[in-house]
Amino acid sequence: MSVRRRTLLKVIVLGDSGVGKTSLMNQYVHNKFSHQYKATIGADFVTKELQIDDRLVTLQIWDTAGQERFRSLGVAFYRGADCCVLVYDVNVMRSFDTLDNWHEEFLKQANPPDPKKFPFMLLGNKIDIDGGNSRVVSEKKAKDWCASKGNIPYFETSAKEDINVDAAFLSITKTDLTNKHEQDIYFQGIPEVVSETEQGGGCAC
Repeated sequence: MSVRRRTLLKVIVLGDSGVGKTSLMNQYVHNKFSHQYKATIGADFVTKELQIDDRLVTLQIWDTAGQERFRSLGVAFYRGADCCVLVYDVNVMRSFDTLDNWHEEFLKQANPPDPKKFPFMLLGNKIDIDGGNSRVVSEKKAKDWCASKGNIPYFETSAKEDINVDAAFLSITKTDLTNKHEQDIYFQGIPEVVSETEQGGGCAC
């Protein structure tokens, strides 16, 4: 008998203000792109349901503010994350240079059990701008950075032109599911033990 299992995956999207985090999420979830820029205050999230093999997957994608003054809010949003997507703008070198800070900050605040195995992904966004002529961060430079962090998957994207957006989020979902599957096996049976104890009528004294 095949059982359809529902899995909730919490994805945190981080990067400097203005790199296109909100636009990427809106393109992925709502297939919409807006030319109006509005900075995210604090954090916001959107959800998208996918079916992968026998699993119904609910992606909960958290969009966090890139401004320094909101960074202290991070800890509350990072906890319980299954994955972290780092975003930079290929046309702005500073947004690439701060990736180390975002990466370290996330690991410090989220405190995952095994930091070296925690799934990250890097997105180089806005590849559509000026036909690529404004670009200052090369693909090689980005891939070298990913290699230095344990071979993080890398996608070049355009939220405006909807380039690689679906592919990137699908890739991270599949990576997350592999990790979740290992956790499922590890935790299997714990709820049953708890429920039996509850049915036992409390104190055994």
